[in-house]
Amino acid sequence: MAIEHLKTATKTSATGAGDVRETVQKILDEIEAGGDDAAKRYAAQFDKYEGDIVVSRAELDEAAAKVPQKLKDDIRFAHDNVRRFAEAQKGTIQDMQMEVIPGLVCGQKAIPCDAAGCYAPGGRYAHIASAMMTVTTAKVAGVKHIAACSPPRPDTGVHPAILYTADLCGADTILALGGVQGVAAMAFGLFGLPKADILVGPGNQFVAEAKRILFGRVGIDMFAGPTDSLILADETADPFIVAWDLVGQAEHGYNSPVWLATTHRPLAEKVMELVPGMIESLPELNRDNAFAAWRDYAEVIVCDTREEVAQVSDDIAPEHLTVQAEDLDWWLGRLTSYGSLFLGEETTVAFGDKASGTNHVLPTSGAARYTGGLSVHKYMKLVTWQRATREAARPVAEATARISRLEGMEGHARTADIRLEKYFPGVNFDLSAAGD
Repeated sequence: MAIEHLKTATKTSATGAGDVRETVQKILDEIEAGGDDAAKRYAAQFDKYEGDIVVSRAELDEAAAKVPQKLKDDIRFAHDNVRRFAEAQKGTIQDMQMEVIPGLVCGQKAIPCDAAGCYAPGGRYAHIASAMMTVTTAKVAGVKHIAACSPPRPDTGVHPAILYTADLCGADTILALGGVQGVAAMAFGLFGLPKADILVGPGNQFVAEAKRILFGRVGIDMFAGPTDSLILADETADPFIVAWDLVGQAEHGYNSPVWLATTHRPLAEKVMELVPGMIESLPELNRDNAFAAWRDYAEVIVCDTREEVAQVSDDIAPEHLTVQAEDLDWWLGRLTSYGSLFLGEETTVAFGDKASGTNHVLPTSGAARYTGGLSVHKYMKLVTWQRATREAARPVAEATARISRLEGMEGHARTADIRLEKYFPGVNFDLSAAGD
């Protein structure tokens, strides 16, 4: 058994990330102290935007009029798919109760957050899909107030298609505010918003760091790094499709890792031959990103067996994982660490990113080892409750008193003692520390 790297990355997703924490902390502190005015100052500084921050209904209607009907139809198609999938996910969590012992009933209740803040990037690209993925899932979860924000462009504001999408998907308030200042506004409850219970959505390193710093005061979907993608392939895969799927993901950014792991060396060699020409055919900005990502972050790995390929995949724990190989059911059963899985040539990461229904806000930088992506579940609190008869409370109180005394928590023990004394007067209980 052998694993051979035909191409090795010279950098990782953490390379050159820099220490942005001090900068972000300073901005957050100033906005928390200065409120709306401080957020506006940063909008003017970073986005060169001095217009209204809260997008009005008239502005939303004006934006909708600017979106071509065909694009509206595509957005509605994608939104319907995302909504239906989210509704099915929500159905997997239900309130329940059970009688643990006779007379003691314990239960579970799913309660949505009161307020969510959804960030939709709008720098190099208009991230329509990010607005769709974050707002739709919050709406399906039953969040009472959904705020969305996106970076405005000088003099023109937020991209009309992002405004149309966020409004269609159910955002209650939309802010023309990006970066740390947008995250801060939602977290601190500026511009008339309720303070967010959870912040979600992708963004640059400053947005990610702001969410990281605020985590604990608010919930977040995940700590996000550069997007990454892995393709697993065998001799049946089409090298032209594999190569384009790698290039398509590399265009996300200069530091977006892409990997190919395969059992077929000729496929690997053909893909490496094809990729440079495909990158060269892209528009300039996309070309520059893809070229740097392929040069510095891409890896091509040849393995002897599919089990080795699967192990490579689980070790990487990619955000996006594509399988273009025979026996897809085997791969579905075997693979364990990924954000979202795309089985077969007939689907691709871009489908999930834009329109197929699964969420594209996913764990990056190996976080798929311990978490999944954004879903209705992220907006819902699974809380528990219990109720007991006095007879059912008796054995529980006895055990609680003894365990508490063993742990040295006498106050806990006495909350059990007093109930036994009240409910069963005259009964002599052995409530000394367990094991004494």
